[in-house]
Amino acid sequence: MKTIKEAILYEKLGNDVRCLLCERRCIVKNDSFGFCKTRKNINGKLYTMVYGSISAISANPMEKKPFFHFHPGEYALTFSTWSCNFLCPWCQNFEISKYVPENPEHFYIPPEKIVEIALKYDCQGISVSFNEPTLLFEYSLDVFKISKMYGMHNDYVSNGYMTKEALKILRENGLDAINFDVKGSPEVVKKYCGADVNIVWRNIEYSKRLGLHVEVVHLIVTGLNDNEETIEYIVENHLKYAGESVPLHFTRYYPAYKYKEQPTRIEFLEKAYEYAKKQGILYPYIGNVPGHKYENTYCHNCGKLLIKRYSFDILEFRIRNGKCPECGEEIPIIYNEKYIKKRIKNMY
Repeated sequence: MKTIKEAILYEKLGNDVRCLLCERRCIVKNDSFGFCKTRKNINGKLYTMVYGSISAISANPMEKKPFFHFHPGEYALTFSTWSCNFLCPWCQNFEISKYVPENPEHFYIPPEKIVEIALKYDCQGISVSFNEPTLLFEYSLDVFKISKMYGMHNDYVSNGYMTKEALKILRENGLDAINFDVKGSPEVVKKYCGADVNIVWRNIEYSKRLGLHVEVVHLIVTGLNDNEETIEYIVENHLKYAGESVPLHFTRYYPAYKYKEQPTRIEFLEKAYEYAKKQGILYPYIGNVPGHKYENTYCHNCGKLLIKRYSFDILEFRIRNGKCPECGEEIPIIYNEKYIKKRIKNMY
């Protein structure tokens, strides 16, 4: 089967194997699956069962991921596979993250076809998202190698639980940027996701050392992490592991899957933004509140409006030569003026 391929990161333990892809480091017995249900021990070797099994695919703006400081105004062909290595009961993509089809090969798309589709729909990049992209690790490497031949950029939108070995291999094979979703405090992440959030912070810091562009998302879930203590924790660790210039997106939650509380209060999102700004984070944002002033980019030095957004669209772009046109401050952003001019009417 085309979707069955030997895994790259694992070690043999007699007839058992230990998966080294994510920090669960599952010990998998023969003819059994690991936690994510996409990797199987077959006769003492570990295989991914979902290589190229694509659950969703679409051309999305970079702002949707969200990446606000990495190729704004451009599009990435975005795709996913099945299942996840987290347990989040509020998952927005539960139809694919909580499911593995009986016949993954039915959804197979070869790596070269992915890049062909991206070029057909005028995408400048490749993005692995929707469910946890680490589960498409081997496939990602093959797609990224091809996309780089066409000058495209590659990104992951991830829960950040991969091993450092996996991150290093991704970087070496064409990953350019990664968006980390930090789910909350250590207690919340342990209870609701079944994971150790310290691993995520470690990977944020390590990704920066590898030279990846990094942005961080914190989904504020009603009744769970919509409290001052969690925001203080997120901001403190963001400054420690990501740094002041890395964008921090406070995103509004909406009811999904098993979690039915009301959407996040906008006033609390504003409070989180203002606290982050006060503590020294240069580029906090509010997400999932279209038209809100805090989804715009402002110069961290003089406060001038630099990028005006409405949801996933850029309405105005005023950065000149990577700098604020008002005070000349350098803005930490990667963009291609060609695509800004092509897609945004009110440039400068």
